[in-house]
Amino acid sequence: MGYLDHMSDLCSVTSTRKSKRKNMETVEIKVKMDCDGCERRVKNAVSSLSGVKSVDVNRKQSRVTVTGYVEPNKVLKKVQSTGKRAEMWPYIPYNLVNYPYAPQAYDKKAPSGYVKNVVQAFHAPDITPSESLTTLFSDENPNACSVM
Repeated sequence: MGYLDHMSDLCSVTSTRKSKRKNMETVEIKVKMDCDGCERRVKNAVSSLSGVKSVDVNRKQSRVTVTGYVEPNKVLKKVQSTGKRAEMWPYIPYNLVNYPYAPQAYDKKAPSGYVKNVVQAFHAPDITPSESLTTLFSDENPNACSVM
C-alpha cells in the first residue's frame, strides 16, 4: 500500500448513514380472478410497485407470485386496492405434510396437490425420546422385553 493510497483512505468521505435494504422475497397471494381483465389489472398493479422483479399470475389456481425486493404486506395491500379480495397463499404442497386429511388441513377448494397450512397436519415431535427407551426394559412395563 503506497503513500497515495493511505492518504486517499484518510481523506475519503464515508457515509455514516446505514441504508436498510430489503431482502429478495417471493410473495404468494390468493386472488379470485374471473377473466383476462382481472388478471391484467392485478398484474399491472403489482408490477407498478418498486422493487418488483417478476410477477407470475396463475388464474386457474387463483394465485399471484411476486418476486423482488418487496414487503409482503405492501404487495397484499396493492392487490386489494384493485377491488379484489386477496389473502396470503394459505396452501402448502401435499407431500410436505404428514397428515393431509386432518380436519382443518383438507380443503376441497385447494388446488390439486395442495392442502391448507395448519398445525394439525404436521407430526408432533416426540418431546422425551430418552424416557421411552428407559421404560422399554422396565419391570413395571407389562409389554417390556424380557431377555434374561
